[in-house]
Amino acid sequence: MIKRKLSAIPLYLQILLGMIVGIIIGLIALFINGERFIQDWIRPWGQLFIRLLQLIAIPLVFISLVNGVSGLKDISKFSKMGGKTILIYIFTTAFAVLLGLGLGLAVKPGELVDQSQIVHIQEDYYSIAEQKKQEAAETQKQGPLAFLNDIVPNNIVGAAADNSKMLQVIFFAIFFGIASLTIPPEKVKPVLSLFNGLNEIILRMIDYIIRFAPLGVAALMAGLIIDFKGDASVFGALAVYALTVVVALFSLIFFFYPALIHIFTQTRVKKFLKAMYPVQLFAFTTSSSAATLPVTMETVEKELGVAKDTASFVLPVGTTINMDGTSCYQAIAVLFIAQVLGIELGLIQLLTILLMTILSSIGTPAIPGGSYVILTMVLTSVGIPAEGLALILGIDRPLDMLRTAVNVTGDATVAIIIDKK
Repeated sequence: MIKRKLSAIPLYLQILLGMIVGIIIGLIALFINGERFIQDWIRPWGQLFIRLLQLIAIPLVFISLVNGVSGLKDISKFSKMGGKTILIYIFTTAFAVLLGLGLGLAVKPGELVDQSQIVHIQEDYYSIAEQKKQEAAETQKQGPLAFLNDIVPNNIVGAAADNSKMLQVIFFAIFFGIASLTIPPEKVKPVLSLFNGLNEIILRMIDYIIRFAPLGVAALMAGLIIDFKGDASVFGALAVYALTVVVALFSLIFFFYPALIHIFTQTRVKKFLKAMYPVQLFAFTTSSSAATLPVTMETVEKELGVAKDTASFVLPVGTTINMDGTSCYQAIAVLFIAQVLGIELGLIQLLTILLMTILSSIGTPAIPGGSYVILTMVLTSVGIPAEGLALILGIDRPLDMLRTAVNVTGDATVAIIIDKK
């Protein structure tokens, strides 16, 4: 009976409830001097949740990327359309990441946490800070093309064994996928069928892991409350972080995409926004680009006059590789967590975030909660403890819904541009 009642509660409410329970447990522990109990018996469950996310990151990105790239075989039929589509998708994603980085660096929501708490956290993560300083010093000694060594692996097994080398796994997956496009379909069909099956298994595993999220978030939040000694400034900073994400996402919907429509097409912006409203509402409700795809296709064809051939190619590709809202949010989230933990990110780390977010958007599942795994991967790649993810998970559901609306709006925008060109 209890299990049935719990299953009736939406997952995002379960996660929010887990966050609240974790805060309460942490505050009670502070009041009764039970910090040791939290460290020994509660926090390990949160760390287990993070380890599960990290466990699935490499297989998810590799298999999703191979599927995504090899699935672009229609480019041979629409070579000109395919090249333009991918370039525009990369451009919009890059803009979204830069917007997120710009707002995150300008607002600095994580620095609103009380300075004494930041110093306390810096002491806890002193070894990480020192390691990043050494990496920065080594980077300065290297030549301008040294970053290529961080992209191209000399051992794919070694790269796959280290989450911080995800960029090398991404390179190999894209290389693998491109190579598969050059081989006759009948020869690679068994391999691609295997990857399709593996992809379904990975998505099911993610579903199981995300179901564990409420317990994991509760445990992580209890541990963070102990770390921050119950300081209320953390929650004020969290509110500013959420507002920063909302401003960035609304900027994409109401300024960036309309500007592209106005500059590159003859479609009226007012007509575009009016037609997309039901699609955005559906995406907001389902929090899934994949589930919204049929609605998006029908809208751009019937309401916005996009040719069926264009829509049937550009929109499915966009669902796979275009995650503007997700990418923008991830940039702000990484900066926020780094600021709260008192970890400074240099130019190399910011460029890594930009590149990782653009490339990993291809491997983000178009399902609710799929971005959690990718965000864990991005955090690890720039040396930020993945446990910081707990700070934002409690309020992430409405932001996830909104960024899905941004994702489908970006897909429709590119479809209109390609069709009118």
